[in-house]
Amino acid sequence: MLRKEFELAKKALDNSKVIAFPTETVMGLGVYFDKFDAYNLLNKIKCRPEDKPYTLMLSSASEISKYAFIDGRAKKVIDAFMPGEITVLLKSKECVPNYVTHNTGVIGVRVPNMLKLLEFLSYIKKPLLVPSANKSGEKPAMTSEEVKSIFKNEVDYIFDGEAKGGVPSTLVDLTGKEVKIYREGSIKLEDILAVINKE
Repeated sequence: MLRKEFELAKKALDNSKVIAFPTETVMGLGVYFDKFDAYNLLNKIKCRPEDKPYTLMLSSASEISKYAFIDGRAKKVIDAFMPGEITVLLKSKECVPNYVTHNTGVIGVRVPNMLKLLEFLSYIKKPLLVPSANKSGEKPAMTSEEVKSIFKNEVDYIFDGEAKGGVPSTLVDLTGKEVKIYREGSIKLEDILAVINKE
């Protein structure tokens, strides 16, 4: 059954369509990170401003170095909190398209702490661009039924289920000298600083 779900979702992604799935925070939408037409469709169905980048969701922390530069500080944070409810802003590598970073050279990376989703990400062998499942400015969906009611037929495939947390992941910027939190979730700034400052 799981294999069939994965095949159907992968087919949608291969055809530059949008899928949806539960995470440990909120319901997420996803497209392949390197398909520009899929990226445009995601912007359209979310009614999202063009200047707001999406997170790169990966199957494991070991994959991050393929797409972003990791220094000692970032490694400490990744080792401590991933997989988990955190998105880390890092300097991106050349394989990440400019439209993904909005020409900033910075990408948010996240490894979810949900087994089925990690298995699916391993199955497709490619990162997804993932925002929360909502129209821009509205509350994120928490169940597959809510996704259906919000997006109707705009989402091609939806994994059944419900999200676990209700609070979006903590968004931390590690690209500058100062550690900055842009969105605080269950992981707090003091938790991150404690990990970074630990000898």
